[in-house]
Amino acid sequence: MEYRRLGRLDHRSSVLLYGAAALASVEQEVADRSIQEALDAGINHFDVAASYGDAELRLGPWMPRIRDRIFLATKTGERSADAAWSQINASLERLHTERLDLLQLHAVGDLEDLDRAVGPGGALEAATRAVEEGLVGAVGITGHGAEAPAVHLEALRRFPFATVLTPLNPVLWRDGDYRASYEALAEEVHRQDAGLMIIKTISRRNWPDGPEGAPYTTWYEPLDDEGRIRAAVSWVLAHKEITGLATAGDIHLLGATIAAEQNRITAEEAEAVLSDDPAYSSPFVSMPF
Repeated sequence: MEYRRLGRLDHRSSVLLYGAAALASVEQEVADRSIQEALDAGINHFDVAASYGDAELRLGPWMPRIRDRIFLATKTGERSADAAWSQINASLERLHTERLDLLQLHAVGDLEDLDRAVGPGGALEAATRAVEEGLVGAVGITGHGAEAPAVHLEALRRFPFATVLTPLNPVLWRDGDYRASYEALAEEVHRQDAGLMIIKTISRRNWPDGPEGAPYTTWYEPLDDEGRIRAAVSWVLAHKEITGLATAGDIHLLGATIAAEQNRITAEEAEAVLSDDPAYSSPFVSMPF
């Protein structure tokens, strides 16, 4: 497993971040197997959220054993300071820990939402209070959607977030506007020495018939062919400005993602593998939230 510096936080994070959304609706013994698989592969950065069903509850029992050897990040989707403060404290309790390494303002995907989160009385006030009181090490921001890189760039202009979690994969890169927004974000991330993490790496498209009854618990249809997963992971990790990528929100995709990280191909080879899929498209055409 490769490790990269998480910006000015200086943590050496595994390039695969355990996407704990995969634990949202599984039993504890299933979660245990997946968490152990991640640890065995060398994953040392776990990314969860208060809104991920039972995911924090599934990770919690592990903390007495592994807390001192992992980077633990969670998220609040609340927008007011009071609600976010309550959620942060609930997350600490659910995760059986007294301190989080990173608290992220979650799913900030447009400027109006950013205004609510970072404006007067917004969730950012609770996040910075948590840092001041020693409950949280740093504050980051995440988001979905075609506007996410541009919104995250504006967020960095308003507050020195320590990390950004934003979408990127080869098909998004092919969109000239999206690419330009991402490149501007990456430049500012570098200037501020923030950590840049990636989501939606192995997204293939929206589910043709919606996520209800789909074979995976991801809200988008993921790549599930090992060759294409390898290509997508290889392509993203070829971007050296990226600290790492979050694994997909389904435990059944973890093994192939780990294998992909261990057996990478060049970005050019990856593009060739993915270019022959006519259904490959942005997952943000229609989001179920």
